[in-house]
Amino acid sequence: MSFRARIAVGSAAAVALSVVAASIAVYLIAREQLRKPVDEALAARAAQIAVQQLRIIPGQGGQPYLGVSPEFGEARGYVQLVRTNGDVLVPPRQNIELPVDAAVLDVAGERGAAFWDDVTVGGTHMRVFTFAYGPDAAIQIARPLTEVEQSLNRIGVFLIIVALGGILAAGVLGLLVARAALSPVRRLTSTVERVTETQDLSERIDIDGKDELSRLAASFNTMLGALEESTRAQRQLVADASHELRTPLTSVRTNIEVLAGDRTLPPEDRRRLLSDVVEQLGEMTTLISELIELARAEQHAAEPEDVRLDVLVADVVERARRNRPEVSYSVALEPTTVQGVPATIERAVGNLLDNAAKWSPPGENVEVELRGGQLIVRDHGPGIPEEDLPYVFDRFYRARAARGMPGSGLGLAIVRQVAESHGGDVVAEQAEGGGTRMVLTLGAEQLVAAGLSS
Repeated sequence: MSFRARIAVGSAAAVALSVVAASIAVYLIAREQLRKPVDEALAARAAQIAVQQLRIIPGQGGQPYLGVSPEFGEARGYVQLVRTNGDVLVPPRQNIELPVDAAVLDVAGERGAAFWDDVTVGGTHMRVFTFAYGPDAAIQIARPLTEVEQSLNRIGVFLIIVALGGILAAGVLGLLVARAALSPVRRLTSTVERVTETQDLSERIDIDGKDELSRLAASFNTMLGALEESTRAQRQLVADASHELRTPLTSVRTNIEVLAGDRTLPPEDRRRLLSDVVEQLGEMTTLISELIELARAEQHAAEPEDVRLDVLVADVVERARRNRPEVSYSVALEPTTVQGVPATIERAVGNLLDNAAKWSPPGENVEVELRGGQLIVRDHGPGIPEEDLPYVFDRFYRARAARGMPGSGLGLAIVRQVAESHGGDVVAEQAEGGGTRMVLTLGAEQLVAAGLSS
């Protein structure tokens, strides 16, 4: 059964139960209202008889009769007196006797209270009220419920017709409502099928309204957009990596072919070619490792932990001093704790310091400052041209001045990825007095104050 059919059946069943319950309630209320006048008439007639002195009328053949009228005004009724020994007296014109049981005899003997009952006599359904009369007798008065039952039968038929009509209408309306309510789901299904068939992630669902299904469609559109952007980024990454690897691979191949050739090379030329091959292989190794780093960071997010950022930065600076002895570092670190992944933060800080050292002339100073949760790295090199500032954190982007220098063009892209994965950002700006100033923020809402004694 389809989802739409299940919704229609479910709504029809719910309405059917409601209609049936309402019909039963209406029937019971109508029954109570129709029987109430009968009970009131019986109670009034009983009050009249209770204060009368009933006469016993002798009949033909010595058969005694009860001297009381059985009628209730214009309505037909029945009256009989029951003694404790079981004898029954009825009026002369009354041709039936009401049934007598132990409960009636208990009332006659003043051992039980007055009570109401329904009985059937000669195929006629009657309402009977029994009450005590004197020390050794009980009076039973009754009225037929024929008119009440006829009215109830008409009401029952009417309610059945209404219930059946309501159920039928509920089924039709359920189908219409299910069709209208599931329209966004149909559009979503069609879009998913088209995307599966065509692999076109630019497909989107038209959204109308702000209900749950509309929000589902909006979420699906967002997911498609993210997938489209991810696919575009992957294709761009592959294209850029292919382009970046093509040049060193071609150069390595050329140098190896020359080295493997038949002609004898001077020792100096041979050493130069071997040095070029080693340098180019190192560049490719760095490029591949940074590509792997980017892919690993995108696909596998490690669990964050408390990281003493000032301690981590100090360790990275010490390593940079050993690797770049020609550059000096001045450090001012404010105790700071952040929530993050230590390895990735360390990689980002290291890339910032490497970039600053690369652009710093020998003997110049790289300033490293950590305050307010921001890491500021400033070099005194030539600075980044204004037109290149918006792109320095893009993958494989190389400013014109950097194209002759070693590097993969991925170091600053990794810094930005680490910053964004930690809820922060990184910006590059021209420093006052020359050089470049880079500011790394790891998410202000994640900062935890660290006491000086920590």
